[in-house]
Amino acid sequence: MTSKHPNADQPHLTGHIFYSARQALRRHASGGNVLIAATVLALIVANIPQLNSLYFNFWDQEVRLQLGNFNFFSHHGHPMTLLAFINDALMAVFFFSIGLEIKREILVGELASFKQALLPILAAVGGMIVPVLIYFSLSAGTDYAGGAAIPMATDIAFSLGVLAMLGSRVPLSLKIFLTTLAVVDDIGGIIVIAAFYTTHIEVSLLLIAAALFGVLLLGSRMRIKSKIFYIGIGGIIWFLFLNSGIHPTIAGVLVAFCVPATPVFAPKKYIKQIRKAISNFRGEDVEALTRKSILNKEQMDWLKVVESASDKVISPLQDLEDSLHPIVNFFIVPLFAFANAGIFLLDTDPASIVEGISLAVIAGLVLGKFAGIFAFSWLTVKLGLAPMPAHSNWKMMASISMLGGIGFTVSLFIATLTFGGGDAAAMALLDHAKLGIVVGSLLAGILGFTALHYTLPRTASPDSVQPAEE
Repeated sequence: MTSKHPNADQPHLTGHIFYSARQALRRHASGGNVLIAATVLALIVANIPQLNSLYFNFWDQEVRLQLGNFNFFSHHGHPMTLLAFINDALMAVFFFSIGLEIKREILVGELASFKQALLPILAAVGGMIVPVLIYFSLSAGTDYAGGAAIPMATDIAFSLGVLAMLGSRVPLSLKIFLTTLAVVDDIGGIIVIAAFYTTHIEVSLLLIAAALFGVLLLGSRMRIKSKIFYIGIGGIIWFLFLNSGIHPTIAGVLVAFCVPATPVFAPKKYIKQIRKAISNFRGEDVEALTRKSILNKEQMDWLKVVESASDKVISPLQDLEDSLHPIVNFFIVPLFAFANAGIFLLDTDPASIVEGISLAVIAGLVLGKFAGIFAFSWLTVKLGLAPMPAHSNWKMMASISMLGGIGFTVSLFIATLTFGGGDAAAMALLDHAKLGIVVGSLLAGILGFTALHYTLPRTASPDSVQPAEE
């Protein structure tokens, strides 16, 4: 029997959800389907004789954005390969969007209220600690012990894509719980990347980057709303980080925190402007308008006022996040998966899947994430620190905890940082780590979907999100 949350009848939990949040949930879910397709395609192409050599060699092409002798896409004077461009440049955009999402969540989202955020935060902490401990226990004293951070991530797009297949049976509260948990996981991943994937530091470049961060913060304080201002200076900071020894994706997160969250127009001023513009349309004029009508110059001007005011009432942070969602979910992340998930399997011993680094990653994702998320959630609720998500029970929470083991994108990224670019032995470890990530994420997805199918109610949840109107 489904337990009822004491606040289940409050308006904000009965299907009413902000349009931007509905859009984000829908795009993450749709992006998850594209991500799955890109992964399957990469595995197919990487194992077709003759075609696979083209696939693997393609990513070694050089990428240049050159002005005279200066190449913006260069690392310590050497041009970036296409694979490095995807992993270091395009993924910086991915982490920039994550930074925007984290800032919004802290200001007005699930992380804005400590009590509301406590359950997914502690669940995420458990979902990071336990997989790392399991990985360590299976890898102690080996040459792959340094990959302990690989199974600590949860992929938002992939996991919400699985939830989307269950439709309106999934309570909105569980979707928000999983999304918030994944956001906190991303924060953990960012901290790990910053702390453990820093090489030799070029202090002079970091000092210039710090000065530019000061310019961004000053611009935010002076209410500069131009998105070009933040993106342009952010691009320079990315280049400085790329060549300073600190992983450039961290620049994306830090720049995101500098983007203003306040609009140009206060809502009150916006309402006044659009009311004044709309009042110019007389009743008879509106009745005369049809689909084939061509607006006259005055009508065009009035509607342009409404359009301009609408743009200015949305903060740069929310505008950038909304604009980047489709680019990140439907292009950058699938391209990253297609470039990195290709594993040559034809000469792989099937037994290697259940041994070595593959086993450690699979155990961390499937067992560690489930045990960590569920145990910490149970303790948090039983200790009275936070309530259960509305319209859910412990069987549903266990099923959602299993979905947390879908670690795909950030897990692949951390595995590439750990073992990529090394000798043949390191590259072999990377391939087996990727294999563990794919198998572990697939198992977690199948087990989580099956468990939810049998534990969710057969009818639509009272607080399920209806499809967003376009």
